[in-house]
Amino acid sequence: MRVVAGKARSILLETPKGNGTRPTTDRIKETLFNMLQGYCPGAVVLDLFAGSGGLGIEALSRGADYACFADQDRNAVKCITGNVERAGFKDCSDVYQSDYQSTILRLKGISRKFDLVFLDPPYDMELEFKALKALADADLLTDDCLVVVEAKKEHDPQAFADMGFDIKKQKIYKSNQHYFLVKHSEEQDHE
Repeated sequence: MRVVAGKARSILLETPKGNGTRPTTDRIKETLFNMLQGYCPGAVVLDLFAGSGGLGIEALSRGADYACFADQDRNAVKCITGNVERAGFKDCSDVYQSDYQSTILRLKGISRKFDLVFLDPPYDMELEFKALKALADADLLTDDCLVVVEAKKEHDPQAFADMGFDIKKQKIYKSNQHYFLVKHSEEQDHE
């Protein structure tokens, strides 16, 4: 796995040992970030359920100002920390070893809102919905924040709408998909 483009292009990234994470392949990462071109420059990024940190690091490489990485697995956090240092982004990032709830509580105490959020939780646990609700309730998302959720291919997106998010885009791959979510605006109700 490597950084696909930007300042840290071609830097090799390690992945945590074991089956606890599903690193995003270089091909899918390239496709994903081609769709995110305008979102990275100057962005404040949250990579929750970060695994290897590959998505947040790619965003930093493509011009994001800051990234926060969080994962509850000790091996993943060790891997993220090494990858952030290897890519040269230690000074513009924080890495937390904690679950999504503890991370969100910690971030709520910091007056920083996120422009771009990556949610890539374990499948079949509905953690993407729980984390998204917790982020919205904690008021950690800017008004024009883009949330990218990775989910299995057979995922039912209705809960996103029920939580006040619209699917701006959806990209389906062989075995999984990405949802690109934005907060539902009151203006859309009046159109």
